[in-house]
Amino acid sequence: MAQAFPILTVGDVLAAEAFYTQLGFARSYAFGDDDAPRFVAMDRGADSLGLAAGPADHSFAYWVYVDDVDTVYGTLLSSGATAVEEPTDQPWGERTATVRDPDGNVVHVGRAAPS
Repeated sequence: MAQAFPILTVGDVLAAEAFYTQLGFARSYAFGDDDAPRFVAMDRGADSLGLAAGPADHSFAYWVYVDDVDTVYGTLLSSGATAVEEPTDQPWGERTATVRDPDGNVVHVGRAAPS
């Protein structure tokens, strides 16, 4: 899977989803309770956007799918990134890790769940 997309941390995922729907985005995936999802992915043509429930210590993050989370995580740390979350298998089936780039921006790397 070759995909990357921004994730906005928001106080109310459903309100943010309603806002971005007005810009032509449509829900493609949600995680969590239907009445109060923790995460919603939205697509508009070839563009994607993630909305994650906050508050958090950042309002923006970047998600990048990779083939080997563990190797990429190690490479990023060797290149000056700071560890936030070591590679972990998630309940939704993906393997993920999180770092901060040299400027402090949050970057998530993940391997898609097996089909």
